[in-house]
Amino acid sequence: MHIDFAPPSNGTYNNARSSRQLANYLEHEDFERMEKGIYTEGFFNLTNDNIYKSKLIKDIDSNIGQLLKTDAKFYAIHVSPSEKELQVMGNTEQERAEAMKRYIREVFIPEYANNFNKGLSASDIKFYGKIHFDRNRSDNELNMHCHLIVSRKDQANKKKLSPLTNQRNTKRGTITGGFDRVNLFRQVELGFDKVFDYNRQQTESFNYHNTMKNGSILEQLKLQEEKFQYSERETENNQKKTLSFNLENKKTGYQAVHISIPNNTKQGNDTSANQSFILENESTFNTLLSITPLRTTYFTNHEEQIPKPKKKKKKGYRW
Repeated sequence: MHIDFAPPSNGTYNNARSSRQLANYLEHEDFERMEKGIYTEGFFNLTNDNIYKSKLIKDIDSNIGQLLKTDAKFYAIHVSPSEKELQVMGNTEQERAEAMKRYIREVFIPEYANNFNKGLSASDIKFYGKIHFDRNRSDNELNMHCHLIVSRKDQANKKKLSPLTNQRNTKRGTITGGFDRVNLFRQVELGFDKVFDYNRQQTESFNYHNTMKNGSILEQLKLQEEKFQYSERETENNQKKTLSFNLENKKTGYQAVHISIPNNTKQGNDTSANQSFILENESTFNTLLSITPLRTTYFTNHEEQIPKPKKKKKKGYRW
């Protein structure tokens, strides 16, 4: 999961003025997809979908009580799952889009609100989201990500909320509360894994990448050692599974190899297809041969045949 806060600029991300320019930009993909007749997603917030752009602009631009002309009026946040994460979010673009909206509403915004340490909940955050399905300069097959426009002020237009402050959970001084971005990244990652039952590997975690980038040499070495130990445990587990498999085969005396042979390869109508089938299964077959004596059973046209008794005089395996 990659999350970043777009830095203010004089262009699209100029957050000292109206949100209109950014809202217009976020619609550019819709026009391209509509021309091709492809599914699109409108703006959404905590409770509603397909919100008009005009409502977004009016709502964000009017929620600026006590802010100076040069103050930030809103913040832009990008939430971009990895390809592996997107794979567990659904099989189609629409399924993944619904899953993304659920993640933003149930995990990201609640954690965002809680991270200010001001007793806020998700309903106190004024935001609008827009899902994009493509990303320029990316070769990944899956590129869906979400853009968020979050108001500087809370829903009641009373509290100033800045995720870019360097203050962290302060209780004294002019700024109380603050915002801990590192904690946010950790919590929304844990939330994702829980909601989508995602088995995150150590090298995919925020802690791993953050330590390897910003941690001390000792911390990095410790992580590398943990990674090595994990790999050793995985290797040991695989060896135990192989041994268990071998012992089980010795008890039964043989292991059946089920092979599905398409009609065209059986009849010899397509020699290249037949060769491809043999090559693709040769390594698996040889591995089984090296583990334990086998008795082969053939399936033709996906129908099981009764295995014939093995003749004593013949050795080897009929392919």
